[in-house]
Amino acid sequence: MKQLGLDLRRDKRGGKRKGAGRKPKGERSRGRHLRRPEITRHQGVHVTLRVCKEVGRLRGRAGFAAVRAAVAVCMGRPDFRIVQSSIQGNHIHLIVEADDKRALARGVRAFMISAAQRLNRAVGRKGPVFDRYHMTIVRTPRQARHALAYVVNNWRRHREHLAGATQRRTPVDPYSSGPTFDGWRDRPAQLGLPSGYTPILVAGARSWLLTIGWRKHHPLIGVHETPGPAP
Repeated sequence: MKQLGLDLRRDKRGGKRKGAGRKPKGERSRGRHLRRPEITRHQGVHVTLRVCKEVGRLRGRAGFAAVRAAVAVCMGRPDFRIVQSSIQGNHIHLIVEADDKRALARGVRAFMISAAQRLNRAVGRKGPVFDRYHMTIVRTPRQARHALAYVVNNWRRHREHLAGATQRRTPVDPYSSGPTFDGWRDRPAQLGLPSGYTPILVAGARSWLLTIGWRKHHPLIGVHETPGPAP
């Protein structure tokens, strides 16, 4: 018997082929995925999560309930804390603390899974809800103050405070952790929130930057303050 030869030329089969592999999905799929930076428990992280358009507008009863429940799911994690949050029309802002990069990834993933399940259930759909999240590390008191103001007053950047009866009655965003935020400079005694309103309960910050540091070096945040560009 004669042994047959095996043709290993790349123009036949095998090897790297143009167009092979899983195709990216989502509106932001063209962006290059960079390795997440290292973090420590002494820093804060500003996390932004955008939802796909099929989910619809988040600033409603179903969106608020889904995010509030997802924040509560993360409450017991020993290495990850959501310390502030706000819900906008098509995205969510979180300020979190985590022991390290791995704890951050696990915690954000737990939040995304919980929120996605509830949002999909509310609109009767299946499939991905969030794109890959964006993160900014908070390293200085100035950054901490800016990130906090940006999150709890983000509705003013989007002019959401001018829409709807509830928004016009209260100076603090009811779709955020602002009603329980203790860093307001001029918080009124009565916020004008609707009867039966249940706020988003977040974990207490532990890092020096998000507790003492920003207050020591910068003024408290005004309820009518419109934050600048994203940190």
